[in-house]
Amino acid sequence: MNEFSLAPIVVVLLVSVITVILCRKFNIPSMLGYLLVGFLAGPGMLSLIPKSHATDYLGEIGIVFLMFSIGLEFSLPKLRAMRRLVFGLGGLQVGITMLSVMGILMLTGVPFNWAFAVSGALAMSSTAIVSRILSEKTELGQPHGQMAMGVLLMQDIAVVPLMILIPALAGGGDGNIWAVLGLAFAKMLLTLGLLFFVGSKIMSRWFRMVAKRKSSELFMINVLLVTLGVSYLTALEGLSMALGAFVAGMLLSETEYRFQVEDDIRPFRDILLGFFFITVGMKLDIQALIGGWRQVLMLLAILLVLKALVVFAIAFKMKHSVGDSLKTALYLAQGGEFGFVMLAIAGQLDMVSPELEQAATAAVLLSMIIAPFLLGGSDALVGRLVKSSWDMKSLDLHSMLVETMSKSDHVLIVGFGRGGQTVGRVLAQEDIPYFALDLDIARVQVARSAGEPVSFGDAKRREVLEAAGLGRAKMVVVTLNNMHETQHVLDNVLSMYPNMPVYVRATNDDYVKTFTDMGAEEAVSDTKETGLVLAGYAMLGNGASYRHVYQTMANIRHSRYAALEGLFVGSDDEAGFGENGETVCRHAFSLAQEAYAVGKTIGALPLDRHGIKLLFVRRRTARIENPVPSFVLEGGDILVVVGKKDEIISFENWSLQGD
Repeated sequence: MNEFSLAPIVVVLLVSVITVILCRKFNIPSMLGYLLVGFLAGPGMLSLIPKSHATDYLGEIGIVFLMFSIGLEFSLPKLRAMRRLVFGLGGLQVGITMLSVMGILMLTGVPFNWAFAVSGALAMSSTAIVSRILSEKTELGQPHGQMAMGVLLMQDIAVVPLMILIPALAGGGDGNIWAVLGLAFAKMLLTLGLLFFVGSKIMSRWFRMVAKRKSSELFMINVLLVTLGVSYLTALEGLSMALGAFVAGMLLSETEYRFQVEDDIRPFRDILLGFFFITVGMKLDIQALIGGWRQVLMLLAILLVLKALVVFAIAFKMKHSVGDSLKTALYLAQGGEFGFVMLAIAGQLDMVSPELEQAATAAVLLSMIIAPFLLGGSDALVGRLVKSSWDMKSLDLHSMLVETMSKSDHVLIVGFGRGGQTVGRVLAQEDIPYFALDLDIARVQVARSAGEPVSFGDAKRREVLEAAGLGRAKMVVVTLNNMHETQHVLDNVLSMYPNMPVYVRATNDDYVKTFTDMGAEEAVSDTKETGLVLAGYAMLGNGASYRHVYQTMANIRHSRYAALEGLFVGSDDEAGFGENGETVCRHAFSLAQEAYAVGKTIGALPLDRHGIKLLFVRRRTARIENPVPSFVLEGGDILVVVGKKDEIISFENWSLQGD
């Protein structure tokens, strides 16, 4: 009887803690630390961790939780909107990359079957690495982030037919290959169709029933049940568990429990993702690296260069900018998790030689080790390689400069999250001009469509501050979440204009003294009154009396913050936001010419049924407050509404396509 031992797990945890501490100290990506842990402690070096199917399976569960988290960021309308990226860019990337790799390998004398298996493995990119870095850099909402995620989703879908074709080509499949493929696709469509149809009906009700028990333990167990349960169902049908987890996340993305679920799942996701990277590191065989180094380098060049060129060419041909196309290419120029799975299956079926399997595995792993460094410096690399990237930055700065030329003695707000929006709305109420900078592209787009004076820009760059009118501003209010970025911005502002009054938000009391010592006029501790206090300072700086400021603040409090009702939600303030569906959000959306609500009156809108309040309508440059019930909506109108997240989604869907 074999006895279970905790020793390997303890060793993994100990080495992981030490490695991550060192990575944090020297500012090295933690995923690289996990890869090194796997390599050093695994069979390739010290053999402290035994390689087994169980360890690989634990790593796969990490990918499941990651895909579930990504699914929470999507919705069916968003997926439909991305179909050109998923099936166009993604489909072409998989097809052209596989054909190119097969051609190169067959020219070097590799048999067709071997070349097919390896090309399928090399066509995949790492969902874990790309999505993690995009999330850390808050670039998921930017064009290159959307393109990268669209391609990764297509790669996950492409795994299904590839997993069928590899055994069929190896002689493991009976009958006609096309019949087998057709049956598999029918099974996939049926499974996903049932999940979407049944899941959309019961998911919200099921979570509401669980939430009514008011037990955080029960809620977390339920999250794990749904994540792993749906993944298990798709695995039973021969689909990837990751695809099932993504679907489960999408089903929950349109419910009021999205943010609570995201918060609960994060610890499991991060821990198991770390273990996944450790299992990847364990796959590296140092002897294979030394013995077949020429083949390893050739396959590595295919991954880093050929795949990047294919992605860049397709993206550019699809009318995306040079900078976005190149960034997308860099993000996808590495091997992926499913590549290891395909190579392992091909090896078991004797579809590739052991030497080719080890060389391809080593190349994929090395590309994943290189990826964090490549992606960390992608902005600088694109700036140097692509002149138009600098041209676009100059154009953006010029547009910002034109927009702020008419502003003087305005308040410059850095960060348009919760605090920044509060300051802006109080200033607008007092007719005090302001201009805001923010790095959340999704938030900037929706806020600008509602008429807010905000632009996408990095206030850590001096040219951006100048373009935003810093030299003509009366003061600066900084409301960023990241205190290190706040220090950078404060240092830039005061070095450029030493006498500029700067009022700063401090999320941690320890930073209050730091900011005042640096020269900030005031540093306000982060409480629920932060936005109001900063707005009060801005009003005083614009000549308002203390009595008037006090009365304004009192009126806002007495009205239960009606003037501040709802927020334009961004990715950096969504964690835990909207728990139990009670948080009210502000949202703006445009009516296309063919939208269902066009031609209808305000009185005909089901506002009460959806629990929605219409704040105002923007028609071209006009802002129509409290429109009368007989007001008729036109194509191009922008509706600015406030309400609960799920009710807003439901009302927007009705406005666009009806019941």
